[in-house]
Amino acid sequence: MIYKFVIVSDESDNFKMQIAIDSTATFMQLRNIILDSAGYSKEQMDSFYICDDEWNKEKEVTCVDMDTDSDEDIWIMDDTQLDELIEDEGQRLKFVFDYMTERFFKVKLKEVIPGKSLHDPLCESKAGNPPAESVDITEFITIPKIPDANKIEAIDKSEFYGDEEYDEDEISDFEELDSLSSDDF
Repeated sequence: MIYKFVIVSDESDNFKMQIAIDSTATFMQLRNIILDSAGYSKEQMDSFYICDDEWNKEKEVTCVDMDTDSDEDIWIMDDTQLDELIEDEGQRLKFVFDYMTERFFKVKLKEVIPGKSLHDPLCESKAGNPPAESVDITEFITIPKIPDANKIEAIDKSEFYGDEEYDEDEISDFEELDSLSSDDF
């Protein structure tokens, strides 16, 4: 069976690729044809995520075993065939190619061609330019602005809980709490 995937990016409106690959190929083979076709390096950590219809991540297929102690199934790209996790047209995946900034391609199974096979994956078409492989991490970090200590008086104190004056009657009697044992909790 042959799978035909369409790959797009939210970062580059004009970018689109179509990949044809055998259903028994591994996720590593799909990864490699995507990276080669986009002109990206294979040196970075990346993962596929099997997604639901709203692009929410469900299962991760990783490049290498991170040796995590988890009860969840671990799927490794080299060891997992596409048809183990993908079978229906319309299936959605995310291919996260930049872990630091969580940048990804949207991958959708456009067509399934039964009764045929394909020895090597093939990029059937490519339009536009893929997004840059890496970006400056500082573009994704927002540092909160700390108020100027010299202008602290300008803060609207009405936004804070309570009044400026302390009222001892507002505080409950803590002696009641001291008499409780830990069995009461």
